[in-house]
Amino acid sequence: MSSLDRVLVPINREGYRFVGIFAVVTLVLFQVHEILGWVGVVLTLWCAYFFRDPDRVTPTREGLVISPADGVVQMIERAIPPEELGMGSDARTRVSVFMNVFNVHVNRAPMDGEITKVSYRKGEFLDASLDKASEANERQSVRMTTSDGKDIAFVQIAGLVARRILCHLKEGDQVRAGQRFGLIRFGSRVDVYLDHGMEPLVIPGQLTVAGETVLADVSSSEARRAGEIR
Repeated sequence: MSSLDRVLVPINREGYRFVGIFAVVTLVLFQVHEILGWVGVVLTLWCAYFFRDPDRVTPTREGLVISPADGVVQMIERAIPPEELGMGSDARTRVSVFMNVFNVHVNRAPMDGEITKVSYRKGEFLDASLDKASEANERQSVRMTTSDGKDIAFVQIAGLVARRILCHLKEGDQVRAGQRFGLIRFGSRVDVYLDHGMEPLVIPGQLTVAGETVLADVSSSEARRAGEIR
């Protein structure tokens, strides 16, 4: 892949309308003042950049849990999955990936499997990096079962700036790891609830790439990793 191909990546179709609006406003701003027009150009380019949707190379070995989002691992802790998913009251390991406004915001399925539950819940728009955002914020929760019976969940959480969660999944859908399933506009977070017995292979502060970074491995017996900034 050339350097130019890395820059000129496709734009997700959900962004077409926004890029068009920014472009029209830019034309109007040029009529008002040239400097304002160039500000509009910069903002239009940023909008196109925000909705970029590059292809990813997804590991295909069975049993891998792949990151559903670009960003940084904000926290890893024990937590009870959203009650609307009907996964019981036992805590599971939750891996939270925070996306800022400069990350790719297209979300991807973490494993191969069948979607067994999809639930949307209205809520607040707190800073998505806060722990309480999992409970308080607007969210789209998805439960899936893999071919070998593993039961996991992933939750799109709206953030301080985000005001729209898009999820194209419905119950009964068969998905593949790395498959695009939605996005969250303008800063947000995705939580992944691992099945019992799974240990994460990432650590807080680590950068993730949607559709590529391995969060966990069903067949791994490795203890939870530790790390430090160097």
